[in-house]
Amino acid sequence: MRQQCSPAEVAGTFTVGVTNRTNGCHFANWTEGAMNSGIPVSITQSGSTASANVTGVTGTYFDVVFGTSVFAGSVDGDSLDLKLMGTNSQTTGNCTYTYDGEILATANGDTLTGKINYKPATNGHTDCVTIEGCVSYQDFTGSRPPQ
Repeated sequence: MRQQCSPAEVAGTFTVGVTNRTNGCHFANWTEGAMNSGIPVSITQSGSTASANVTGVTGTYFDVVFGTSVFAGSVDGDSLDLKLMGTNSQTTGNCTYTYDGEILATANGDTLTGKINYKPATNGHTDCVTIEGCVSYQDFTGSRPPQ
């Protein structure tokens, strides 16, 4: 069993830049290598639990596509694992699915770096075979004013 470490202090308002990487889920308008910067993300923390609320234009986009713009999860030492559980369902044939997101990050003072994975959560129907197990991801770096 892995021993938990004291959580880093990650609360604050971060400005984040992302770079699109592999588009395993074949999202429309996703260009590998494309970058977007200036994304505001507000992180709240209580001990080893944290939530990250993506705001601004990107937050609105998340609300439309995923049904929420909030990732929630844990901080263990300098590592963050925050999940966004999509609520906006889509269908392909008899396949019903949502897209979920996961932030895997490392904190270093006032900087966060890591990746954001996006993958489907399906009803398991055989019509889901074209998306089952796909992952699209972005690398990111974010910083906050000195704490």
